[in-house]
Amino acid sequence: MGYKLFGFRNKETFSFHPNSCIFARSKMAILIKQTTRAQESTNAIERLYITMRHLLNRGFYKPSGVSGNALRNALLVLRPEIYGSIAEEKAELNGLIYVLERLPKGIEECRFINLTSDEGFSQSHLRPIIPPKRRRNCYRIDEEQMNIEITRGRSDIYDILTHLTFLYVESDKISERVLVDDGKATIRDWEKLEEFIKKEQKEDAEREVALIHTANILGRTYEETVAIHGKLRSAENEDRFLNVIYWLGKLAIDEETSGQKRTITFSPLLRERLGHHIHGERWAETIKKALGRKGLLNRPIHIISANMHSVMNSLFARKALVKEFPNSKSLEIYEALSATDNKTLQNKVKRMAEKNGMLFLDDDSGANIDTQIFDSAEFSRDACCYEFAEGIDEAEKPVIFVMDYAFGEQAYETIDELLKPLTNKQGKKKFLNVESISVMGKAGILAGGKGDLMIPSAHIFEGTADNYPFKNELCSENFDGHGLKVLEGTMVTVLGTSLQNKDILRFFHESTWNVIGLEMEGVHYQKAIQSASKIRKSIKKDVKVRYAYYASDNPLETGSTLASGGLGTTGVKPTYLITDKILKQIFSS
Repeated sequence: MGYKLFGFRNKETFSFHPNSCIFARSKMAILIKQTTRAQESTNAIERLYITMRHLLNRGFYKPSGVSGNALRNALLVLRPEIYGSIAEEKAELNGLIYVLERLPKGIEECRFINLTSDEGFSQSHLRPIIPPKRRRNCYRIDEEQMNIEITRGRSDIYDILTHLTFLYVESDKISERVLVDDGKATIRDWEKLEEFIKKEQKEDAEREVALIHTANILGRTYEETVAIHGKLRSAENEDRFLNVIYWLGKLAIDEETSGQKRTITFSPLLRERLGHHIHGERWAETIKKALGRKGLLNRPIHIISANMHSVMNSLFARKALVKEFPNSKSLEIYEALSATDNKTLQNKVKRMAEKNGMLFLDDDSGANIDTQIFDSAEFSRDACCYEFAEGIDEAEKPVIFVMDYAFGEQAYETIDELLKPLTNKQGKKKFLNVESISVMGKAGILAGGKGDLMIPSAHIFEGTADNYPFKNELCSENFDGHGLKVLEGTMVTVLGTSLQNKDILRFFHESTWNVIGLEMEGVHYQKAIQSASKIRKSIKKDVKVRYAYYASDNPLETGSTLASGGLGTTGVKPTYLITDKILKQIFSS
């Protein structure tokens, strides 16, 4: 690696090789090692988050203004893997799909984006728009404005602003390619696309021609453009992709030619409420009341952060569907239940679960985290697929509490509130009998492929000095003999999955940190667990902790990021394997 010599008096710069003799005109010369790409990326992430926090406090910003440009420049320096060719002249198509799946439909048409708290929009005539890959309520106020409710803390804000910044970068690419004559005219391809969009009746031949023009606008091949068009097509809107491209370009062109600025605002109530655990407190209170009504507060409670199907299916599916699937050891039963169109089978398992003590709590707190409570004392032998430890009293039979996935910092807000003791009207505290806390889910892997397993021994928090080593009740040996690669080691909790590139991840993986994977919640869970068990003493000091993840992608491999597509049935085997190991430990304890 080369170095640079900076002379302070005359500001001269000398390049040199580390083995050569060095001469300097200045007596106060300093030898400085050039920053690595990983360091530049880390600095860019820090700038992004500092800027976002500043904008939140400020209350608004314009994407084309100084603050908006700061976000863009940091994102372009970072060049996250998930956004692919964001820093190139051509449009990034896979990244576009990834972002559109996490933002509300129609946001590309809106000049004004307003981030709000839960401020009662559900009481109005407006219907919520929920993105397919992010559970957040969004409301189209009028033709120009979209409101997005923030109920999951700062991580939700960072996620949205990062995705919006990506959209604005791509929209500016379109504007730069179609505007000519110093912004006084547009190229023919844009005029033809606009003509097609405004047509009432559209023929297939005309659609193909519009796609040819769009491919030229985007700097992509016709084949690539057709493929993305097919992925975004729906029964309600066959031409969604073309509409998205047109509106992204139109708003950027309008801003450039007529000064109609796009604006992002943060409501005063959001700024006031942020960080106060309002939704987490409501969520936890609902759960504790439900446990009280069922008389379960004194029973041993096992908390599992997972999805809303794997625990229920693992407990009851093999016996509920014995006629449909006589081979009870086959994974075929879980693959069938994972299909979205298999409602009949899913309902049959759910009915058996409800007959055997399952209580489903549909969240109305705003946290968007549904929950299930399983009272094992109500399990009948011909229904449950697991055996209890012998000689266990009814009062000691476990209560399994399953919560849907939290998002980033929301994990701390929810678990922190849940682990607090109840206080009655007389001020007397009632402590929950929490025996174990298990966390399972998807994560990015750094030395493996989709479906492989990661068993963490510690979590480190990206961008901070916070490290959380812990004793994991699960280990790699628990998963031997199942044909899956199993890694055991440190995991990094990142500030956002869409803010990572290969340089940062290689540093984490190849340095002495020896990171095996990345996710967004581990540190936040640990912070809440350790403060409750070791400082506040609201739960047992020796509460058992289990973490296990399966790989959704490998961001170090080209074409294997989250933007490249979902797991399909690849995730079925690791999901149910992890669930099985957690349940077996609970029932044998």
